[in-house]
Amino acid sequence: MPENYLTSETEKGNISISEDVIMVMVTAAVSEIEGVASLSSATGTDIAEFLGLKNNATKGIKISTDNGEAVIDVLIMVRYGYGVTVVAKKLQERVAASVEAMTGMKTRVNVHVTGISFDKTDMKG
Repeated sequence: MPENYLTSETEKGNISISEDVIMVMVTAAVSEIEGVASLSSATGTDIAEFLGLKNNATKGIKISTDNGEAVIDVLIMVRYGYGVTVVAKKLQERVAASVEAMTGMKTRVNVHVTGISFDKTDMKG
């Protein structure tokens, strides 16, 4: 199965960057945001992952392009006690800044909060 690439045109030719490279950038940026418990799988992707079908959505990150712009969808679980919109906005800013700085591509980031993660210490009783 061929890799997918994000391609930007320059005056001297095209620059193609593997989606896997972008995923590493996004994963690193996500790990730096306090309040993110984990990346989350999209509904139905657990079965695809079990069957060995690899796609970006199974890792909680989906990458596409729209008119030369990188579009990144990130699915996350937020830790209990953190403001969901605060965490999501910080994540948007960090991912966009990281990808734009490393690739030079204009980037749009959509954050999808799929749930809240409770630490064992939060569960009293």
